[in-house]
Amino acid sequence: MTVLQLRGVHRVHGSGETAVHALRGIDLTVAPGELVAVMGSSGSGKSTLLTLAGGLDAPTRGEVLVEGRALAGMNRAQLAELRRRSIGYVFQNFNLLPSLTAAENIALPLELDGLPVRRARRLALDALARVELTDLAARFPDQMSGGQQQRVAIARALVGQRRLVLADEPTGALDSQTAETVLRLLRRQIDDGAAGVLVTHEARHAGWADRVVFLRDGVVVDSTGSSRAEDLLEVTP
Repeated sequence: MTVLQLRGVHRVHGSGETAVHALRGIDLTVAPGELVAVMGSSGSGKSTLLTLAGGLDAPTRGEVLVEGRALAGMNRAQLAELRRRSIGYVFQNFNLLPSLTAAENIALPLELDGLPVRRARRLALDALARVELTDLAARFPDQMSGGQQQRVAIARALVGQRRLVLADEPTGALDSQTAETVLRLLRRQIDDGAAGVLVTHEARHAGWADRVVFLRDGVVVDSTGSSRAEDLLEVTP
């Protein structure tokens, strides 16, 4: 079964002469075990595509389905449950709760979904170990660097049995070595059967994907294997 499907998706912000067409008729499918990189210049619609795929926003027209379920048919509680159980989201600005420690931030979605606190915390510590931050489990976000906060956010997105991982520039605050570690973790999650969408402006990061989709002005202008990402950047204005 396809994990993520966008069918003829449009997203318009505002109306009339001031309307902004963020996406224009996007079709996209992502299968289990597949990582799709989305590239494009600023304002091309990359982040909008990701927020729609994660149920954080709704399309103006068209349909978004996750594991065959149309998001438009879900109420707020059902969407929240879907995000807790099935979707891991890595935001550009981390979205860590400042009053919770690193381990507590990672465990929170699991606890909200009914997992016993002790089990959730154990899984959180395992996730921190995967991003090499076990020693920071008891630290609060303001006690960590930007790169460390991003790695905590990534650990939170990968913890549990997430079927869809959505990453919006997940390596933006990381040095090259740490970025490599993060992308390897993301790739491992996909190889274990999840589906993933990676928004990036770096062709070398898109090289970790199975397929690259290039957006311009809210439209898919090309789609290719990841090995051609750099060529695609050169020929697509």
